[in-house]
Amino acid sequence: MNQKNERNQNLWRLAGTLLALVLLFLLIQEESSTEIISALKDIDPLYFILGIIVMLISRMFVILRWHVLLRSAQVNIPFLQTAMLTFTGLFSSNFLPTTIGGDVVRLTGAMQLGYDRAICLASLVADRLIGMAGMLFALPFGLLPVLSNPDSLQALTFASLFENVRSFIQRILTAFSIWIKRPKALISSLLFTFGNMACIFAAIYLLAEGMSDHLSYWLIAGLWSLTYFVTLIPISINGYGVQELSLTFLLSRLGGLTHAESLTIAILIRILFIVTSLPGAFFLPSILAAMNKKQDTSN
Repeated sequence: MNQKNERNQNLWRLAGTLLALVLLFLLIQEESSTEIISALKDIDPLYFILGIIVMLISRMFVILRWHVLLRSAQVNIPFLQTAMLTFTGLFSSNFLPTTIGGDVVRLTGAMQLGYDRAICLASLVADRLIGMAGMLFALPFGLLPVLSNPDSLQALTFASLFENVRSFIQRILTAFSIWIKRPKALISSLLFTFGNMACIFAAIYLLAEGMSDHLSYWLIAGLWSLTYFVTLIPISINGYGVQELSLTFLLSRLGGLTHAESLTIAILIRILFIVTSLPGAFFLPSILAAMNKKQDTSN
């Protein structure tokens, strides 16, 4: 991809992000502020704190997933460095006002620490694909209620959803050349993915319980997996706006929650992701400096 096409793609994604955020703002405006405030007040603070703890545990599983892939590819990286790079990537995805992805930051940080670029890049691709593979296991729990609900079926863009799945299957066949002879590493990383997923689903479950709304854990798993694949459509930076709109729609349509409750949970789960990425703020400046130095050198 040349620089012009990449720039155009970034502009489209920026425009998509702004549009999604505008729609989210209109949705908030449409809902009575009293209802949203009431939904927030209904959440038991203990459940929110438990949500943060569970989400932090999920971040540990994400770190372990990438660490296993790196170590099995003979990258002798300490766990603390893997944690540092992972948190920095998570933080940059949430806070950088640009289209710089967390994976780019992780790769730059790994190179700055002296690790092989090609292997680290391959491990990042494998890490992302294994995360997607894990979500595929939860997808049926979301597709079944959607397929039984004609209104929801019409609203979701299944063409784009299944295009993402098809593209994923094609890429996974070529991305694991390093790990194909290391099945233990692949299985371990997939198990860590399941741990990450279980914690994310639990966080949403806790937020709903905190509002005294009782949702099936497996329904939550399915609805979040649908949200995950919708946000992979490259129309928004890090899924901002798109994730919140999708989750709000699914929770209200299929979960039986009110729009105010669904919107509150969608916003709070984003906040949990942001809060649990904050440790990356300590390591980001040095990585950004390395990225700028590299860019100056190439120019």
